[in-house]
Order: sequence, then structure tokens, then C-alpha cells
Amino acid sequence: MLYALLDWLQQQYQPPGFGAFAYITTRTALAATTALVISLLIGHRIIRWLEKMQLKEVIRDDIGLDHHKEKAQTPTMGGVIILLAILVPALLWMRMDSIYTWLIILTTLFLGIVGFTDDYIKVVKQDKSGLHGKFKIIGQVTVGLILGAFLYWWPAFSEFNTLSTVPFLKYVNIDYAIIGDTWSWLIYIPIVVFIITGVSNAVNLTDGLDGLATGTSAIAGVILGIFAYVSGRVDFSGFLDIMYLPGTGELTIFCASLVGACLGFLWYNSYPAEVFMGDTGSLALGGAIGAIALMIHKELLLPIICGIFVVETLSVIIQTSWFKYTKRKYGEGRRVFLMTPIHHHFEKKGWPESKIVVRFWIIAILLGIISLLTLKIR
Repeated sequence: MLYALLDWLQQQYQPPGFGAFAYITTRTALAATTALVISLLIGHRIIRWLEKMQLKEVIRDDIGLDHHKEKAQTPTMGGVIILLAILVPALLWMRMDSIYTWLIILTTLFLGIVGFTDDYIKVVKQDKSGLHGKFKIIGQVTVGLILGAFLYWWPAFSEFNTLSTVPFLKYVNIDYAIIGDTWSWLIYIPIVVFIITGVSNAVNLTDGLDGLATGTSAIAGVILGIFAYVSGRVDFSGFLDIMYLPGTGELTIFCASLVGACLGFLWYNSYPAEVFMGDTGSLALGGAIGAIALMIHKELLLPIICGIFVVETLSVIIQTSWFKYTKRKYGEGRRVFLMTPIHHHFEKKGWPESKIVVRFWIIAILLGIISLLTLKIR
């Protein structure tokens, strides 16, 4: 919105320096700065309000980690800070005439609402189970269906709607239209639903230690922002031999807002946390990350870019499956890990919480670098 005003002023009066706002790099820097400032400025006030309203974290009785019970006094639903710090700069600096702008903003907002509903039931209604699982899935699936429908049928995406870049292979794209163009949506849209649901839940599972999900999401945001930028430029995409996707540069600005919001929130969420994001933040961040990857056709890179989220989720699946299998076969359930998600396994082994978080961040950075290397190692 602010960009539209500045662009109009540039065209009408041509004031010195206003032409810089037309560049994505300028607006990316401004979006990151705006998001960081907003999260820092409003964060303290929102935390005080959450404390005043007694909106504190709900800790399960069976958590099995005594020091986590102390976190029951920490305010939650801090994802509101993240949402405001992402959406306000995005609306200010992204082009409002871009379909990418509206798709990513609405995806993030709707999943944030689903997460907020879950937090509200847990904290305000004092129901530790939160929003019933099937209703949470319905919300995630609905967002996935709407996003998938737009990505498939919107005219601007018709040339590459079912294509996805295959990592490490040059000039190779997978085409989901393996059953013909007419019915290819039967494959593509369920894939979109799976990714949106899977990534949003994966970030939610990762959000168990102070700063873990926040920092890891910021790292993923940086990597996706770079991919969005090079994909939206005909010169860079041609040099790197990747799909040229006109307009995806606007997603770079959104990624900058996401990174700035996460860094600002980390000011309060780092160990020992003054506030938790709750499902409000984790579902919104996960949904945004999944949606961006889909829009730039790099969803096959998600297992690398979001490697921490993937491992966290797999640890839960492996633990649950093995426990059920051994209980059925031997009469008692057995475990692979001391506790899941896997960050709790390391806590059980005696690792300090802050050390686990920083080491996971280091791994996330390494995976991000590997993701970028796929642009040339092919």
C-alpha cells in the first residue's frame, strides 16, 4: 500500500530518490527492517497484555521434564506479534496487484487464525486438548485446497502450474500431469494440501524449546527468499538454468518480512523465553514456508531446507509406530527415542536447552547452504 503511494508520487512528481522504491532489493530491505522494528516495539506491550490477561502456556502433566513445568508461567499466543510483524510490512511494501501477494498473505493469515483458535481454547477455555484434531486438519486442508486451486487454475500460472524443479538435476522438472492435463489437478492439489498440512504441523512440533522454531523458520525464510528472487529474474534464472517465474520477486519481500518478524520475536523468545508463539505463530509460519516453496516450484527442496522440521516430525512418527508395533507384538510398547519430538530426546540425555537450540540452528544453516548449492551442483 505504501509502495503504491510512493510509486504514484514518483510517476507524478518524480522526487529525487523515489525511483529506488521500484527495486525489489530496496523494498526487501525496508520490509525486513519494518518487521524487525514492529516486533520489537509491540512485542513488549503484547507480552505485558498477555500476562495481565493470564494467557499463559499450558504444560501437559505427562511432559516428563520437570524444568518445563516452570514454563507454565510464561505467556503464550505470542504468535500475534509474529503475524502483525509479517503482515503489516508485507502490505506496506509488496505490490497489491500481484496474485503472489494475496495468496501468501491470506494463507499465512488463515492458518494463523486456525492456530489462534487452538490457543484460545487451550488458554482461555482451559481445555488442554485445544482445538479438536479433526477441526485443525479441516482448517489446514481448506487452506491447502484454496491455495492449490489458485496455483492450478489461475491464468498466470498456466504454463508451469504442474511443474516442480528436481534438485541436483539440470534441465529436469517433474510434471505432476502424469495422467494428462485434464485430470492433473487430481494429483497436484492433494500434493499442495499435503505440503501445507505437513509443514505447518512440522513447525508446530518443533516449537518445543525457547527460540528453536523461531530461529529455524528465519533461516528457512532467508533461503526461500533467495530462491524467490533468482526465480523472478530472467537473467539470474537463465544463468542458473532454473524456471523463470515472473512476479515471484514479490515473495522475496514477504520472506524478508518473515525473517525480520522472527528475529524481532527472538528478542523475547530466546532462552529463557519471555513469551511463546503458540499455534498462532507456528501454524502461520509453517503454512507460509510451505506456500512459498510451492509458489516458486521448489517444494522438492523442502526436505533439505526444512530438514530440522522433517527430522522432528519423523521422530514422532517413528516413535509412535514402533511403540504400537512392539505393544501389539510383545505386549508392551518400546521406544526408539527417550522422548519425542527429538529435541526432548536430547534434553533427556542431559543437553542444556540453549545448546540444543543453537546446534539445531547450525544444522539448519548447513542445510540451507546445501539447498543453495543445488542451484549449481547439478
